Amino acid sequence: MKDDGVPAHVTGAARERAFSLVDLPDLREFAATEALRRGMREDAIGDFLVALNEVATNAVTHGSTKARLAIWREGPALVVAVHDDGRQWRFEGEPGHDPPPENATSGMGLWVARMLSNDLHVTTGPRGTRVTMRFLLA
Repeated sequence: MKDDGVPAHVTGAARERAFSLVDLPDLREFAATEALRRGMREDAIGDFLVALNEVATNAVTHGSTKARLAIWREGPALVVAVHDDGRQWRFEGEPGHDPPPENATSGMGLWVARMLSNDLHVTTGPRGTRVTMRFLLA
């Protein structure tokens, strides 16, 4: 696996884009186009974009001012990896696994993304933080 989270065997098929907070609208448009091109149903795009937006927003507001998105198809799934250079995050368990408190006004992004994707995995370390989501296309 490369540093950006894209498995080496799909490097040629992956599309990548760097982004910052002001780029989020363009990033969502790019991701929607790629998702449709790679087989996502049009009626699934809304949930896909909500999940992507939550993770991408977290990356550029909590991780680092610039982040990278990679998107590719892996069998029956669309895979999206968002990587930022943030290294300070320490967490117990799997982030976004438990719902936020009832009256929460923030801290819901990873939980929402987990609910809308078929799989969400977070890794963090000296090279930054990566959130990888899978969305079944069938």
